[in-house]
Amino acid sequence: MRAIRVHEYGGPDVLRYEEVARPEPGAGEARVKIDAVGINYIDIYQRKGQYPDPLPVIPGREAAGVVDAVGPDVSDLAVGTRVVYAMHVGSYAEYAVVPARRLVPIPAAIDARVAAAVMLQGLTAHYLTHSTYPLQPGDSALVHAAAGGVGLLLVQMAKRRGARVIGTVSTEEKASLAKEAGADEVILYTRADFEAETRRLTDGKGVHVVYDSVGQTTFDKSLNCLKPRGYMVLYGQASGPVPPFNPQLLSTKGSVFLTRPNLMHYTLDRAELLRRAGDLFDWINAATLTVRIDAAFPLAEAPLAHRRLEERKSIGKLLLIP
Repeated sequence: MRAIRVHEYGGPDVLRYEEVARPEPGAGEARVKIDAVGINYIDIYQRKGQYPDPLPVIPGREAAGVVDAVGPDVSDLAVGTRVVYAMHVGSYAEYAVVPARRLVPIPAAIDARVAAAVMLQGLTAHYLTHSTYPLQPGDSALVHAAAGGVGLLLVQMAKRRGARVIGTVSTEEKASLAKEAGADEVILYTRADFEAETRRLTDGKGVHVVYDSVGQTTFDKSLNCLKPRGYMVLYGQASGPVPPFNPQLLSTKGSVFLTRPNLMHYTLDRAELLRRAGDLFDWINAATLTVRIDAAFPLAEAPLAHRRLEERKSIGKLLLIP
């Protein structure tokens, strides 16, 4: 089969399009013929070695396709079943072997590209808004990168739960998309200081929760945007990792909470995974959750797709198509 492999950590050019052996499923596993691959910022961390894997490695953690072989001890997935998965390495390929427990059947009405576009980022937005800080009607939330893949979904889910949403974006085009998703206020951080604007928009009180996927460049000011006992939810580091800091800072900022969640810990068992994915599919079918696909690239053009994501030129989800 054809696949993208990384032999050394570095920039987009280390993504090599190669011929490799097609994998065979073992016990408890299924092989998926991949129709669409979701690109996520975690793939860039993996490519750079921030989340190292033994090399060479096929990157990618999300895809949709069709089960074409099953290993021993797999009884609830048949060959021909349309499935989607997230958080299992090796999706930048024509085929992938995945633990059967991580595979979610795709409803008939959902297109494979939409499933691949929503799985990882949709599950992330779901646990952030429903579990990490379970938003309640009347809560206020600051959402960084509100027009990104997670951001657009997070804004929609936060509004579903009755929150007031303040989003940050870099351009007027992205501001329009964030507003279409339901954001009550949008701050162009390229023109205004988001901390000062958030304080102004909340009459100096701050927000209940900050959802921050940017990291290094936003972290300190994000803490200043919180109400006393507010929640700082750091779920990414697009601008780089946050430097070490004294936990006493959390007290001086108002006895605020800090968490660094991970999707694996919010899909600990199959029942939780299926429940969260089921909500996503139900909302998509009901047309109450919109999944924006920004662009789809041929698998061989993975380096171009990574550049688009890393340069923050994408608005919504990027896909690779084998």
